[in-house]
Amino acid sequence: MAELTRDDVAHLAGLARIDLSEAELDRMVGELGVILTSVAQVQQADTDGIEPMSHPMPITNVTRPDEVRPSLTADEALSGAPESELQRFSVPRILDED
Repeated sequence: MAELTRDDVAHLAGLARIDLSEAELDRMVGELGVILTSVAQVQQADTDGIEPMSHPMPITNVTRPDEVRPSLTADEALSGAPESELQRFSVPRILDED
């Protein structure tokens, strides 16, 4: 596996919108490297014949019947919103095009 660099960590922090100090960037190179090594090691496990599961314990999803019941109208739900557009909440853009 390719070695994780400080620039890689800085790039990932930027994508996640996390502001890391110089010391944190240096520390995260090692910590993320350990995580990636661990993930690579787990991926080497022999899983032939093992059925995939969504939970380690056998569980049954308990759901309620899907029934129509009274709720807020769009105007009522948006009545306290600072801005709305086309019956939706309008929020400032936080992601650039890159």
